[in-house]
Amino acid sequence: MRVLLTNRAQCDKISIVAPHSSPILSAERRATIAKIVARDGAVRVADLASKFGVNAATIRRDMNALEGKGALKRVHGGAVAVEETVVEGVDVSPGAPEARIGRAAADMIADGETVFLGPGRLALWVAQFLTKRSRLTIVTNSLEVAHWVATNTSHTLIVTGGQVEGRAPARDRGLVGQLTRAALTDLRADRVILELDGVSAVEGLTDDGLPQAELAQQLLETGAEVDVLVRAERVGRVAAMYIAPISEVDTVITAREAPSSFLWDLSESGVRVVLA
Repeated sequence: MRVLLTNRAQCDKISIVAPHSSPILSAERRATIAKIVARDGAVRVADLASKFGVNAATIRRDMNALEGKGALKRVHGGAVAVEETVVEGVDVSPGAPEARIGRAAADMIADGETVFLGPGRLALWVAQFLTKRSRLTIVTNSLEVAHWVATNTSHTLIVTGGQVEGRAPARDRGLVGQLTRAALTDLRADRVILELDGVSAVEGLTDDGLPQAELAQQLLETGAEVDVLVRAERVGRVAAMYIAPISEVDTVITAREAPSSFLWDLSESGVRVVLA
C-alpha cells in the first residue's frame, strides 16, 4: 500500500490510496496474492484481508499454501518474495523501508526522462528499480549509482567529474568539488532526486555533509522537478548544514513508519508526501 499526502487548495487532507475488491474464489485469490508479492516484494495479512473481504485466518491459509509451492516466504504478520535483492553485498528484503522508498521514487519516473540521481543508499535503490524503464538519461555524481546503471541497464549514463568525498562510507561516496559543480552548471534535467539527512516543514532541507549540501543548493536552481528521499527516522530531523526551505521541493518520499505529526506538517506546508 502506498499513501499519498497532498495539500490541495480545495481541501487539506490526507488521501489514502488503497485498492479494494470483492471476495473472489480461493484459487483466484491465491494467484492474485502471488502476483502482489512478486510485484511489491512484501505484503501484510491485514492489508490482504481488507482487500479481499475475508478474515485474517483465510489469508494465512492462502499464504501457507503459496509458501508450500515456493511462491512466497511467510514472515510474522505477512509474507515476502522468495528472492531477495542485494545492494552492496547486504541482503535486504524488497519489503524493507529503504527498498520501498526506492521503488516509489522509481515509479514516478517516466520513460525518456533525464534524471539526476545523487549519492546514497536510497538513491542506489532507485537505480535498481529503473531496469524496466526505457530511454532514460541518468546523470549522477555517485560512483555506486554509476556502476549499477552502467553494468545492469542500457540507459544513457553521464557521470560528473570531481573528487571522491573521502569521509563518507564507501556505499555513499559521491563526487564533489569544483569539477562537479562545473559539470552541473549546464544541467537540464526533468527530475532531480536527492537523498538528504534532514527534512522539516519548519527548518527546511538539511544535510550532514557540507559538499553535498552545496551541490543540492545548486541543483535546486536548475528548475527541474525535485524529489527528496529521506529515511523515516529523519523526517522532522534537522541536520548540520542548511540547504533550502521546504518550499523548494516538489515531493518528499519516505517510509510509512515516519512520525505522523511531522508528515502532517509537511503536508500542510504544500509539499507532496509519498509514503512507501
